[in-house]
Amino acid sequence: MSWSVDHLVIGAASLEQGAAWCAATLGVLPGPGGKHPLMGTHNLLLALAAPAFPRCYLEIIAIEPQAEAPAHRRWFDLDDVALRATLAAAPRLIHWVARCDDVVAECAALRGAGIDRGEVLQAERDTPRGLLRWRIAVRPDGARLAGGALPTLIQWGEVHPADSLAASGLQLESLSVGALPQVVASRLPGSVSTHETFAATLATPLGRVRLEGAA
Repeated sequence: MSWSVDHLVIGAASLEQGAAWCAATLGVLPGPGGKHPLMGTHNLLLALAAPAFPRCYLEIIAIEPQAEAPAHRRWFDLDDVALRATLAAAPRLIHWVARCDDVVAECAALRGAGIDRGEVLQAERDTPRGLLRWRIAVRPDGARLAGGALPTLIQWGEVHPADSLAASGLQLESLSVGALPQVVASRLPGSVSTHETFAATLATPLGRVRLEGAA
């Protein structure tokens, strides 16, 4: 089975910081996202779709200060002390998420190759277009793996968030993830490069912008 690039994850110390970074770095303001009660986080979203990356978007995510802290570690290493120090200085590309048709089967295949992508959780949030539901693999320790280059796996329900995002003036031009285990590399779409370190290049109103991953 092959995966698709679902979205890039920009970590931020706060959504206000993330929005300001987005305007200064990418030349656009992000749109509203939602809250994740399961993880105590919230986000902002921007469309990134391009011919090589259909239904792709950018997520700016931060811990929600008013939310009750979960009893478990948050996703995407957001509880990691070193990463939080990095994000306090400035938002960074920290991860990417791959879309698949059967997240349980894909996680089982990875586990058979010695890669623990985590437990498959059911998550949801309300949107103006209806309830958004998805299944996502999250490790108990919240770790991203491979410095964020090895993707989290997601399986969407009937509604996909990119379908309701307005054109943003941004497009994902390229995504590189570096050398990953063969069981992962064989599932990557041809639009994803394994020849360079984890980074993404975006076409923006300010010109071409390269975002380098934060380990």
